[in-house]
Amino acid sequence: MKILVSNDDGYTAPGIAHLRTALAGLGEITVVAPDRNRSGASNSLTLDMPLRVAEVEPGVWSVQGTPTDCVHLSMCGLFPHEFDLVVSGINDGPNLGDDVLYSGTVAAAIEGRWLGLPTVAISLCTSLTGPRHFETAAHVARQLVGGLIRQPLESSLVLNVNVPDVPLAELRGLQAARLGARHRSEPIEPAKDPKGRTVYWVGLSGAGADAGEGTDFHAVRAGFASVTPLSVDLTRHAALDSVRAWLPAP
Repeated sequence: MKILVSNDDGYTAPGIAHLRTALAGLGEITVVAPDRNRSGASNSLTLDMPLRVAEVEPGVWSVQGTPTDCVHLSMCGLFPHEFDLVVSGINDGPNLGDDVLYSGTVAAAIEGRWLGLPTVAISLCTSLTGPRHFETAAHVARQLVGGLIRQPLESSLVLNVNVPDVPLAELRGLQAARLGARHRSEPIEPAKDPKGRTVYWVGLSGAGADAGEGTDFHAVRAGFASVTPLSVDLTRHAALDSVRAWLPAP
């Protein structure tokens, strides 16, 4: 079993170190991650410049690119062998609801899925002042990856996992949940650069809007790790007939 590990916080992030340790013994672990924090990179793939790759320690590779670049390079010729599974994380922060549209953590897992492998994206729902119990998320990651090895799910799924930032003894378990949704983000924040020019910071994410029972927001708030199966087929199949009828006749 050869497991590819990536993230969007960079190869030096504590989350990926905890993940690598947690998965030891389940297979041969290879870490390929960005050289710096690339949070919010979504599914961006670098096409306008070559990518530099460096082995920074045995089994750990740094890429001057996005999370998607890391997985794409790894599965399309960087290594002489194939991988069996992609695990992305542990992200320092939640990827709940519509966060998945922007998340580089989830994007790395989606790239692995596009290239044919079962994948897991795992995030710890930290706050700016939270304790950061990465060991809890690492325990959940090992549980789920071990389960996928023993009993694989259908290959079309990406598992998006969010773990509450609590000690392992306080984790209530795992709960399957659908994606919720956030309120609109906070307004942009204008500021000045050192030369007095106006720059802008993107506002903070909005609070949960669709966050009731059955959602990932609700599961995490109740002390459970949420496990959400994602599909990368974005087609709204139920709307195809109405769109056909709406289109002008040829």
